[in-house]
Amino acid sequence: MDTVNIGILTLSDRASAGVYEDKSGKEIKKLLQSYIKNEMIFHYELIPDEYELIKQKLIYLSDDKKCDLILSTGGTGPALRDVTPEATEEICDKMLPGFAEEMRRVSLKYVPTAILSRQCAGIRNKSLIINLPGSPKAIKECLEPVFSAIPYCIDLIGGAYIQTNEDIIKAFRPKK
Repeated sequence: MDTVNIGILTLSDRASAGVYEDKSGKEIKKLLQSYIKNEMIFHYELIPDEYELIKQKLIYLSDDKKCDLILSTGGTGPALRDVTPEATEEICDKMLPGFAEEMRRVSLKYVPTAILSRQCAGIRNKSLIINLPGSPKAIKECLEPVFSAIPYCIDLIGGAYIQTNEDIIKAFRPKK
């Protein structure tokens, strides 16, 4: 079984300053550990909402750490300091709008403010990058409905072959 390199990038001015604990990054790791059977190497970064720093860390996780999957959390709202989608779009080779469309569609079942969310997804080299909301509850609500497409997407871009824990979540791969 392939080892999967996973980047977790938390964007939060207050958590990076030590004002509070980063629960969102921990929630991503917990969910992935339940979804994926492969051995995983996690590359975790906690930084403030700074456009150039976000770009730098996404490039680092993709190009230097060779992450198959990079999940960011935070910075996807309409506030002035929320610049994660812009930074992600700037460094990606291709954008995958279907991930964000589905996450927003599902989120509307829980909160009417889901229409304010600006998360996006794209590919840089052999890394799939997905922006998630900053709330641990919203992370699960958004990641679960799109996760079945993630392993196949990573197959298509030349990343690690991800095997899922089918008792929890099933990867969709077209029949050959």
